[in-house]
Amino acid sequence: MFSNLGMGEILMLVVVGLVILGPERLPGAVNWFFTALRQVREYATGATQQLKDDMGSDFDSIREPLQQIQNLRGMTPTAIVTKHLLNGDDTVIRQMGDQVRSTADSLNVSKIINGTVSSPAPAVDTTPLEVPAGPMPTMPRIHEPLTPGERPPFDPDAT
Repeated sequence: MFSNLGMGEILMLVVVGLVILGPERLPGAVNWFFTALRQVREYATGATQQLKDDMGSDFDSIREPLQQIQNLRGMTPTAIVTKHLLNGDDTVIRQMGDQVRSTADSLNVSKIINGTVSSPAPAVDTTPLEVPAGPMPTMPRIHEPLTPGERPPFDPDAT
């Protein structure tokens, strides 16, 4: 419940409690807090148990799809492929990853990407392309950057 509180936060709460309540009332306040917390937990457990008793087998039928949704949250594409296509054996995926890494290392791909290796320019085919007949597709308009002091365009329908 308090897993996101660190020692610094707890120490700060104790210091603030000492300043506000004083040393004579602080132990009673801490005792009251933990008693109230225990009662809230008991109420929640009792409410859950009462729901189970009232709903009977319907409670499990409602809980099952929720559990399936919870299981789906942890599924990644790799986990889905491993579970459904490879019957839980992920050695094929690991081997493919190792092969990709070894191929990238042998081709010095990371060095080329980072610019540490100067590679010769690849050969480029310079033959002209044929233009298809018919209407040309429209390209998106490229907007020039605004000059300093120029106001951007305003579209009242868009706001």
